[in-house]
Amino acid sequence: MLVILIFLSSGLFLGWSLGANDAANVWGTAVGTKMVRFKTAALVASLFILIGAVVSGTGASHTLGELGNISMLAGAFTVALAAAFSVYIMTKAALPVSTSQAVVGAIIGWNLFSRTPINFGALTKIMGTWIFSPVLTAVFAALLFFLVRFIMKRVRVHLIYQDFFVRILLIVVGAFGSYSLGANNIANVMGVFVSSVETAGVMGRVSLFSLAELTVTQQLFALGGLAIGVGVFTYSRKVMLTVGKDIYQLNPVTAVIVVLASSLVLFLFASQSLQEFLLARNLPAFPLVPVSSSQSIVGGVIGVGLAKGGKNINYRILGRISSGWIMTPLIAAVVSFVALFIVQNVFAQVVF
Repeated sequence: MLVILIFLSSGLFLGWSLGANDAANVWGTAVGTKMVRFKTAALVASLFILIGAVVSGTGASHTLGELGNISMLAGAFTVALAAAFSVYIMTKAALPVSTSQAVVGAIIGWNLFSRTPINFGALTKIMGTWIFSPVLTAVFAALLFFLVRFIMKRVRVHLIYQDFFVRILLIVVGAFGSYSLGANNIANVMGVFVSSVETAGVMGRVSLFSLAELTVTQQLFALGGLAIGVGVFTYSRKVMLTVGKDIYQLNPVTAVIVVLASSLVLFLFASQSLQEFLLARNLPAFPLVPVSSSQSIVGGVIGVGLAKGGKNINYRILGRISSGWIMTPLIAAVVSFVALFIVQNVFAQVVF
């Protein structure tokens, strides 16, 4: 079991990186507008990320499995480490990069090293969300902005009560966003380990207070959720302020709109029940893909900015963030390839 924990350490590091970067984005607008204290945001985020990861995290992990089914623990360890290292570099630069892109880049590096054919169908599906999810969030945010403005013009609320309700809404919407993030992005943290741990056969089902039984995958996702929580508490404040203040100056009401729009998009790409409901009625459904909360929240901020005329959007910061999105999968792929070579030839570990 100790060997398993050592191999899982890179996934836990990746979870910490996600908490420090992607997870913080759900609360960046609330903290950036000083409507919610950082400690409150971190506590609620950690709790609901863990719940979302355990309860609804299995759906999005299947698509990553299609892209690269890594059956050896040493290979999974190296891929997760390469992705985590790439995210850590961008986090040091205070850029809200995509953990999803880092993991995909690292898996591509594994595919190239192991000479495993790349599943371009799965890759296209994933890469499509890198464009579609921020655009969809921007549209949702703009529509919500016009709806809220319409309502506020017709319903007069005293400023004291308005302030109270907005704070409550930020916490409620943030909790929903954290749940959606855990459900959607936990596949980035522990998805590469699912096949290898099941192949090793070192973990079995466990009972949770005699109320429910956790599968091997859910146990892995619970560990990843805890690691994300540690990342939120220890290193996320800087990135929260980059998203919440530097791209576009949000007021508390628009902060609620941005977080809600982003949360809805993350939920759409994570809910297996919703997908089954739509498909059963022959309706189009969203693919279960781990999308980037960073890209989604930035899309929401831009959507609100454009709805208000687009004059005060900080395009310089936006350009820096976009360059990070381009560089992250490339860096992760190269680091993964080199690290796999070292692990196999220097440390004599079987990676595929």
